[in-house]
Amino acid sequence: MSTLRTLQSTGNPAGPLTQHIRALGPWFHNVRLPDGSQTAPDHPLGDFPACKWNALAPLLPQDMNGMEVLDIGCNAGFYSIELARRGARVMAVDHDPHYLAQAEWLVRQFGLSRRIALERADVYDLAGMRRQFDVVLFLGVMYHLRHPLLGLELAASVCRDTLVVQSLCMPGPAAGMPLPDPGYQGLPQLTGEGWPRMAFVEGELAGDPSNWWVPNPAALDAMIRSTGFDIAGCPETDSRVCKRTAEADAATSRLHKMLAALRSRPAQGHGIQSTVQ
Repeated sequence: MSTLRTLQSTGNPAGPLTQHIRALGPWFHNVRLPDGSQTAPDHPLGDFPACKWNALAPLLPQDMNGMEVLDIGCNAGFYSIELARRGARVMAVDHDPHYLAQAEWLVRQFGLSRRIALERADVYDLAGMRRQFDVVLFLGVMYHLRHPLLGLELAASVCRDTLVVQSLCMPGPAAGMPLPDPGYQGLPQLTGEGWPRMAFVEGELAGDPSNWWVPNPAALDAMIRSTGFDIAGCPETDSRVCKRTAEADAATSRLHKMLAALRSRPAQGHGIQSTVQ
């Protein structure tokens, strides 16, 4: 099991379903069930992720009937449930069977089994997908990836309209527009506060070995723009609501060409023939 060790609830569920909730723990999402039970009322981040959802919710359509949503890294399914309750049909994916078991149980409690489909997968599995979704959620995933830009590109490639991104971020200002080329003589500018950059985590961050990269807000914005999406809203300093632009087609084409080239390499890795004896 690869559940996050430091930021989750290990006990004290509240309500009539306490036994069931405890059996499925530990929980990273605090979900308020229809009967009043809560899965993680003692979460170290407070009422999480409701505190994040409250900022994001006004920026998404209230009526999502007819819309298709992909929730990447769905965890226990808090966001999937909220969007399904607005009428969306949701494909919710996570690589961790522990979280999927929680999500499956919660979906049944809310009576949303016909609106939410759960699947064990991660963002890299999108490489072979040609299906498009109206809304793609990429929340709390990017900084857990060894290849975060590839993950972001894959998420963007299956989004036909609205991409929602959230990532752990270093402090710093956002970059409203791409910065000009500083030239070789201007390399010191890359260390400036507003320049897009990411910190690499060697070992662990907050006791979690799956935290690999932490961008500053400027890097988060720049990486999103590189996928052909514009930033339409910033619910919080670490999250972005993004809209697809015409440039996304070129970005997706570039991604697919790279993936096709990788697939065409000889299976044993002998694509480069050495002449050294």
